[in-house]
Amino acid sequence: MSERTILTPDSVPPLAPDMRLRYDAVRGIWTVQAPERSFLLDEIARTILSRCDGQASLDAVVTGLCAAFPEAPRDVIAADVTALLQDLADKGVVAA
Repeated sequence: MSERTILTPDSVPPLAPDMRLRYDAVRGIWTVQAPERSFLLDEIARTILSRCDGQASLDAVVTGLCAAFPEAPRDVIAADVTALLQDLADKGVVAA
């Protein structure tokens, strides 16, 4: 069993190599497609994952979201983004 990787503000979390972010036009939803499984995304999760390009750090993703949603407090955005990406990293969707 491998050791759990904990994301930090400096982590650069891309989608794992076998994962694909795609729009399902039939259902009208965004998904992450993986071998033999699929993750349905709400608009917030899609917005976060679309910024995980393998170049942006977790802190840069948070900063970008703070600029896009200035009414939301940075600490709330940071906590939500970190929780989502950590959960997806634990499931192998995001490479940590």
